Amino acid sequence: MKRVVGISIGSSKRDHKVEAEFLGEKFLIERIGTDGDMNRAIEMIRELDGKVDAFGMGGIDLYLVAGGRRYALREAKKIAAAAVKTPIVDGSGLKNTLERRVIDYLQQELKWEFKGKRALVVAGVDRFGIAEALWDAGCKTTYGDLIFALGIPIPVHKLSTLRFLAYTLLPILSQLPFKYLYPTGKKQDTVSTKHEFYYQDNDIITGDFHFIRKYMPQELPGKVIITNTVTKDDLELLRERGVKILVTTTPEMQGRSFGTNVLEGVLITLLGKRVDEVTPEDYSSLLDELQLKPRIVYLQEEQPNSSPHKKEPVSSVN
Repeated sequence: MKRVVGISIGSSKRDHKVEAEFLGEKFLIERIGTDGDMNRAIEMIRELDGKVDAFGMGGIDLYLVAGGRRYALREAKKIAAAAVKTPIVDGSGLKNTLERRVIDYLQQELKWEFKGKRALVVAGVDRFGIAEALWDAGCKTTYGDLIFALGIPIPVHKLSTLRFLAYTLLPILSQLPFKYLYPTGKKQDTVSTKHEFYYQDNDIITGDFHFIRKYMPQELPGKVIITNTVTKDDLELLRERGVKILVTTTPEMQGRSFGTNVLEGVLITLLGKRVDEVTPEDYSSLLDELQLKPRIVYLQEEQPNSSPHKKEPVSSVN
């Protein structure tokens, strides 16, 4: 049995372990959080190096990717360097491929209409694939990178502006301590509603779930959330807040969806290649072979005599 372990600097409350099968290959998949302790993450990777088939690095990105350029985060490089024998991935190689495909799937297979819809991407540089896909689909986008990551209350409404900001700021921001850019450990459990307007002003809210949850208002009636890495508790929280539809870019595995870093760990194991040898085309071909589809959960009401994929589309969300 293959073993993929996601070592996350996020909360240990979200730990999970499942067995799954991909292309006839059995996998043991685990997610282990270190509650913000980067040194502990490094120690665990060193302990397991060479004993597992792939590592996923969660709670922190090794690379931020924007418009074909990628920027390595200084602190993430220290964690990745602990893996000498076992390949380690952070999900960034998969995000651009997988998350673009999700928007294509919703449009082409489920006939969701995105044109003219208002979409908030809480951090576009963390999810540049979906940031581009929503723009290309005709959404009126708000990119919240300055607001949510840096605390600067300036929304970005053009993909070209987001790309310019990424090219300008990422070389600097990638050298900062990660805690200034993203909630880690126990900070993932704290919530603030100071940016509530941006949630209420948009039909679709997308991006990393920890960013979404950190600033999520008490009421989000009729909203569509496109994200990843949600647990059963997260799902109930969204239901209580009135969210209409949840889409996760990675499939459900025994009650929760894992992060893209863990799924990329599975894919890199199936491909049998070194990380630096894998291309976006490799991921795309393998995703076709696996026939992975996004998880779609209608949180408020079930429509009788209708399959989940034929339910009310995004065009009906007001």
